[in-house]
Amino acid sequence: MTSNSPLDSPMSQDSPIEKELRPIGRKAAKAKKAGNSSNNTSKFLEEIARQNAIRIEMEHKLQENEIAIQAEYAREREYLSQKDMYKTDRETMAMDTSHMSLETKQFWKLERRDVMRRRRF
Repeated sequence: MTSNSPLDSPMSQDSPIEKELRPIGRKAAKAKKAGNSSNNTSKFLEEIARQNAIRIEMEHKLQENEIAIQAEYAREREYLSQKDMYKTDRETMAMDTSHMSLETKQFWKLERRDVMRRRRF
């Protein structure tokens, strides 16, 4: 019992011409498109995560640099403040009180005493 349907014909099996592929259906096309979309979305999200990590790292480095700059600025201010204080102390110690009144001489004597106390400690 052989059936003679066109699909079972010997011509279709032995034909040297290859069959054309059947076009993709609507459901399959939508599924394929949705698959690409989710793949693109995941790649996009990975890229966003990578960019955020880079941004956070850069912000951290900038913050470290800002802290270092502020520390250096504070050291410089301290140095200048001490330099100014030493200059003032020298001027106080070198003050000529011979032409001053008694009260002014007493004031500068107390100032010199303060300078000496500061220098000892």
